[in-house]
Amino acid sequence: MEIPKKFFHDKGVLLLLTVNAFLTLLTTAFILWRFDANRTEGYFVQYRANLGLNAYQVGGYGTFVMFIAFAVLITAFHLFLAMKIYNVRRQLAVIIMGFGTLLLLLGLVVSNALLVLAH
Repeated sequence: MEIPKKFFHDKGVLLLLTVNAFLTLLTTAFILWRFDANRTEGYFVQYRANLGLNAYQVGGYGTFVMFIAFAVLITAFHLFLAMKIYNVRRQLAVIIMGFGTLLLLLGLVVSNALLVLAH
């Protein structure tokens, strides 16, 4: 794949790329920081309001590892898409990177909310 020459010189793209990388590292750090190796009962991974007293579903740390993988994949995929579309439309490449930022923020908020419930 050919990287456009002006792609990494564009201030808007660089700003969004930096924000996405920071949010990916922040999500990874928050999740790894809140893990407890001595925890035996598991973590809350789902909330289903229609289940009444059993609304909270318990799971292991594998679910939160998937949040880390989600953040890395979102960053990589949106960077790839933005690089492919940059020569055609710069504004569309910036919008794609912005949507990646939104998804990373949502992933950070959801994973943090589920981990806060566990303590």
